Amino acid sequence: MPQPPQTKPMISSVPSGDGIDRLLTEVKADFAQQDLAEELQKQQQLEQERIKQAQLKAQQLAALQKQAQDWLGKLDPFSPEGLWFERFAEKYSSKLEAAVDYLQN
Repeated sequence: MPQPPQTKPMISSVPSGDGIDRLLTEVKADFAQQDLAEELQKQQQLEQERIKQAQLKAQQLAALQKQAQDWLGKLDPFSPEGLWFERFAEKYSSKLEAAVDYLQN
């Protein structure tokens, strides 16, 4: 008489409790790593923007200093404006710094 085929026990495709915990831990770690990478990218973008703004400000200051030098070169020190500027510039470390401030405002 033929023997009935032996049935193998069914292996569950659902992970055990430990497997689920491990899987959840891996998923959490993946999300945390992705969040960290996104935060790093945001920080890099902010730093690049800060550098760009600093370069723009330096260019604007250089242009303003050039303008102030030109203005100082044309200023008659004995004119009313020249006499006023001499008093105005006393509180600055240089006439150029005073002229930049004056022209900026």
